[in-house]
Amino acid sequence: MQTSSDRHEYPAHWEADVVLRDGGTARIRPITVDDAERLVSFYEQVSDESKYYRFFAPYPRLSAKDVHRFTHHDFVDRVGLAAAVGDDFIGTVRYDRIGAGGRPATGAEADEAEVAFLVQDAHQGRGVASALLEHIAAVARERGIRRFAAEVLPANTKMIKVFTDAGYSQKRSFEDGVVRLEFDLEPTDRSLAVQYAREQRAEARSVQRLLAPGAVAVIGTGRAPGGVGRSILDNIRDGGFTGRLYAVNGALPEGQKELDGIPAFRSVRDIDGPVDLAVVAVPAERVPEVVAECGEHDVQGLVVISAGYAESGPEGRERQRALVRQARSHGMRIIGPNSFGVINTSPEVRLNASLAPDMPRAGRIGLFAQSGAIGVALLSRLHRRGGGVTGVTGLSTFVSSGNRADVSGNDVLQYWYEDADTDVALMYLESIGNPRKFTRLARRTAAAKPLVVVQGARHGAGPRGHAVRATQLPHATVSALLRQAGVIRVDTITELVDAGLLLARQPLPAGPRVAILGNSESLGLLTYDACLAEGLRPHPPQDLTTAASAADFHAALSRALADDSSDAVVVTAIPSVGEGSDGDAALAEALRSAAAEQPTKPVLVVHVELGGLAEALSAATSTAPQPGAASGPAPTAGGTRTGERADPRTGADEGAEADGKGAPAPVPPPEGAHPIPAYPAAERAVRALAQAVAYGQWRRDAADPGKVPEYEDIDERGAAALIEGLLARGQGLTLTIDATCELLAAYGVHVHRALPAPTPDAAAAAARTLGYPVALKATAPHLRHRADLGGVRLDLADEEQLRRAYAELTELFGGPEELRPVVQRMAPRGVDTVVRAVIDPAAGAVLSFGLAGAASQLLSDMAHRLIPVTDRDATSLVRSIRTAPLLFGWRGSAPVDTPALEELMLRVSRLVHGHPEVVAVTLEPVVVAPHGISVLGASVRLAPPPARDDQGPRTLPPTY
Repeated sequence: MQTSSDRHEYPAHWEADVVLRDGGTARIRPITVDDAERLVSFYEQVSDESKYYRFFAPYPRLSAKDVHRFTHHDFVDRVGLAAAVGDDFIGTVRYDRIGAGGRPATGAEADEAEVAFLVQDAHQGRGVASALLEHIAAVARERGIRRFAAEVLPANTKMIKVFTDAGYSQKRSFEDGVVRLEFDLEPTDRSLAVQYAREQRAEARSVQRLLAPGAVAVIGTGRAPGGVGRSILDNIRDGGFTGRLYAVNGALPEGQKELDGIPAFRSVRDIDGPVDLAVVAVPAERVPEVVAECGEHDVQGLVVISAGYAESGPEGRERQRALVRQARSHGMRIIGPNSFGVINTSPEVRLNASLAPDMPRAGRIGLFAQSGAIGVALLSRLHRRGGGVTGVTGLSTFVSSGNRADVSGNDVLQYWYEDADTDVALMYLESIGNPRKFTRLARRTAAAKPLVVVQGARHGAGPRGHAVRATQLPHATVSALLRQAGVIRVDTITELVDAGLLLARQPLPAGPRVAILGNSESLGLLTYDACLAEGLRPHPPQDLTTAASAADFHAALSRALADDSSDAVVVTAIPSVGEGSDGDAALAEALRSAAAEQPTKPVLVVHVELGGLAEALSAATSTAPQPGAASGPAPTAGGTRTGERADPRTGADEGAEADGKGAPAPVPPPEGAHPIPAYPAAERAVRALAQAVAYGQWRRDAADPGKVPEYEDIDERGAAALIEGLLARGQGLTLTIDATCELLAAYGVHVHRALPAPTPDAAAAAARTLGYPVALKATAPHLRHRADLGGVRLDLADEEQLRRAYAELTELFGGPEELRPVVQRMAPRGVDTVVRAVIDPAAGAVLSFGLAGAASQLLSDMAHRLIPVTDRDATSLVRSIRTAPLLFGWRGSAPVDTPALEELMLRVSRLVHGHPEVVAVTLEPVVVAPHGISVLGASVRLAPPPARDDQGPRTLPPTY
């Protein structure tokens, strides 16, 4: 696209799709010589005032010289970027490298550039300039520019605000009537915080536009009942959608204006009025035409139900890429394709744009599913009143992402984070496209409201429709990182619902102590055993006997809740013969009223085939209106309220009959009361409680995450210089032992010297250098770290023992060239451990720890944390492995120096975080003695640093 005189090829990697402040999208790309007409057209649509602010003088039109200057760039010293929607520019930015005195300059020695923006007046306020600034700053850093300078008229307050709000370190001066701003381009904590906050607002707004539209068009509605499009149209109408609804079918006869009472059109372009959301249910080959029509009509977003995309093979994958590119070119976002639809139960919206025939009851659980089939199962389980976890619950929103070609779980998390109607988020994921970003968003969301995730396709490739970057980390490691971020990881959709209902209804437990009471000794013992299995601390069950009345349950539960030695109560109940529904109602009222008196502790019920008890527990005391019923429900795990929204059409609570036919339903419980979740099995109730206990502890720990310590003996600059020199030899390399030791020593990690011993005489000479006692070790790959195979001889006290051991090794395993023997001075005895760090291209930098040998290799007993690791992370990392008791005096052995071990891990974390070129570090074994540690083996791998998309400018995922 550029002339042959240009110094660099067109930088395609600078192209990116971004979400703007209002939720629309734009494409940012370099400006080239082919953009002359676009630039002139763009400039003509800018107001005279904006032109004056840009050029400090009246400037009605661009001259030919201006157009040439603004479209001819070398992509090094002169760069221009444009934000475009479709084929039209809506904003531009450029920088020119300058030297001393502000004159144009070339070369890396000039590290400052002058920057200037221009945004069309119609698009000002959408965050266009902020997005352009992020991208031009990233480009400048790539080209060796470290500072930007900008001259702005004092009256141009909008542009001054763009610069000052960006979060960079800056200086401001005023001279000759012009404000001069200078700022460093190195990302700071504040600039990243500003960037993340803007990203959150923009992506949340883009999802809100899809879930709360004012007008919806269903494209592909059949003229006769049945079919996908017609079913969705009927579901939207029958769900009570509060906005305008249109049917679109290109085959409608001329003159037909309605379809079953709904305004009907042959094209979305024929609709007289705005359309916010289009639900597309036409064959895949017709979708491009439909998307083009939606773009022309300024539709804000699409839900594509149509299948035949990436899930169908390579041809479908290319069709999917084209679909996303086409939609984004019009500023639209897509849910799907191959989506089941979306639901929003808010009384202000009442949108059921899905294939679910009944509108779910309104509630405070957000649900995201990548699989349509699993989405159906989850909706059904949350909706029904019997069989499994029962009782009143409901949804705030539901999103089925299908192939998630555009809108993903990350976007929905951004929306739920600030959604006041969602207290608990449930997600079924089959792939995580950007684990690094997901963990960042999950940590922030989990600090405000519970996030429960079940991950499908754990032991194989994800669905063909999900094109994602591969991760080198095993599923167990990814799960550990999610738990570190506060995610409640469960294994099945049953556990997903179980945990979600508890977290939506009950307060978080303050600890693991559990009181158990009920009218069945056997059921109580099962609950007790389940608590122990889940790591809880149960009290002995209190047996009320089968003769217990509702009053007995009330009294026992009141005592248990008032007892400071318990943090939660599990009530076990079996049916009383002959009492029927009246007995169920009485028991439910007794439990509910006792729980309402002490609303700070969670209560769960384990029931055995108790007809109506589960329903009664989740209801209020009766179906009659409650005098003085509270208008403000009590806080729950989500931190807001537990009251469920009423159906605006019937006034019924969301606990209406599961068949959705509008049967009378109980009113919400009184103020301070929480609907009590009931479970058909002790194991399910206790597992949900254990997850709530762990999450509550994470919330408390997250309030004080710790700090990354500073160490005065770290030579960061020396390490950087060494890395730069080593990388100059090649693109990626595993360091020699000498280089490894030198690099690690710069961060205070000292490796015991191991001298090569190719002959017995060399071994003896090495031992004299190091000093006895020594160890003789084979370092061949098949023998390294395998003491069980006999490739190591320890505590060799003199030369005679050393030569004898050398002869034994060579006799057993072959010549020295096969063994690669080394001699190392003996370290103090202790526990052998392993510390590893690796930079995964998708998940980021991960620190891992475990015991060396069988524990980590055979049992996969490793713990993991994201880098940078804080002091609290290091402490928990040591204690997270199942074999941790071996470090703390198991069976009378001496406890080892875990503080020294934690410091070692913090130093490795600092090394990897400070130098992204260090892509892998392995310290094995690390012998942890009662006093001090010894690093006996180490390896380091360097490579050019991978792209850090979490610190780069905001972008939408590429169309893989």
